[in-house]
Amino acid sequence: MIEKRAPAFTDLSEFCSTSAGGKVVFSTDDFFAPCENMLLDTDPIFIPEKYTEFGKWMDGWETRRKRVTGHDWCILKLATKCVIRGLLVDTAFFTGNYAPKYSIQAACLTPEDEAVMPERDTKMGSACTDCELRQIERLSSDKWETIVPVTALRPGYEETRLNFQKVVSDEAWTHIRVNIYPDGGIARLRVYGEARPEPPPCDEIVDLVSLLSGATCQGYSNAHFGHPRNMIKPCKSRSMADGWETARRLDRPEVIEANDDGTLKLPGQEWAILKLGFPGKIQKICVDTAHFKGNYPDSVKIEGAYIGCADWCPESSYSWKPILKASKLSANQEHWFDCSSESITHIKVTMAPDGGISRIRTYGFIDPIY
Repeated sequence: MIEKRAPAFTDLSEFCSTSAGGKVVFSTDDFFAPCENMLLDTDPIFIPEKYTEFGKWMDGWETRRKRVTGHDWCILKLATKCVIRGLLVDTAFFTGNYAPKYSIQAACLTPEDEAVMPERDTKMGSACTDCELRQIERLSSDKWETIVPVTALRPGYEETRLNFQKVVSDEAWTHIRVNIYPDGGIARLRVYGEARPEPPPCDEIVDLVSLLSGATCQGYSNAHFGHPRNMIKPCKSRSMADGWETARRLDRPEVIEANDDGTLKLPGQEWAILKLGFPGKIQKICVDTAHFKGNYPDSVKIEGAYIGCADWCPESSYSWKPILKASKLSANQEHWFDCSSESITHIKVTMAPDGGISRIRTYGFIDPIY
């Protein structure tokens, strides 16, 4: 049976999926289904009657049945340099064609290393050329650090599709090599961990709450339809499912009235705590309600606190100072606000009364002493 609860590491940020900024830089074979499918944010699907000129259409990465020596593998660039705490290898719908075993190797590459990689040309029914293979072999990826040894996978039936793997390493990596033995398919790959980006210059304005800056979600009141960690992904949201959306509050009044400032008189609210990637001062905020048309919040307010290097803890009390007063929101658009915060490490995003926010951006400068 599927595990009733996913491992604790799945509560961490994810660095491999398309929306996080992960990408495929090399693959030995993309015959039945290209490697990029493995990084898609959507859940895998199966269409029984769908075929291509190369064979059965599959929603994942699937290589041809190997008739030469060796095994198939790919190299993925993670969204940012990070410590990997665990992985999910999902073999959904790959029942008679899943990869029997896999392993993961990792490396921290420089821009000079990346420059030797061949240009990626995603095309179903193809395999890497001898020239591309010679180029990528200059990285000696077969000698990279092994973070997951050769491990058996299970077939893609509902009760066996989810293959979780804990990783025990405190090293930070930028790229991983996924080996499958010897061929076959994987529907989705997820890489969970903690970002370790290099600090930007103190005079460079950055999004302090971006996943790529190392920001994390450390607490929330409600995540019924979508987790608040989705708000810190670097790219635009793809749908309502790719944002933070709460359930409708049951304490909302039967008849809703307005305050003098235009916000609604509502007794309840929902909140999320986000730790910034670097301590810093925020000067501009963007709250994006993209895709939330009939379920956006009435208003949002943002507060900040300096907690130092510590993580937010629900048992502790903090001195939250206002950064953005309660401000009206509207459907399906970006809302920009000027502000001027003190040096902070965490923000508290409070929506009233409930609803959805797709993305939040907090632009400012990191502390000079960082």
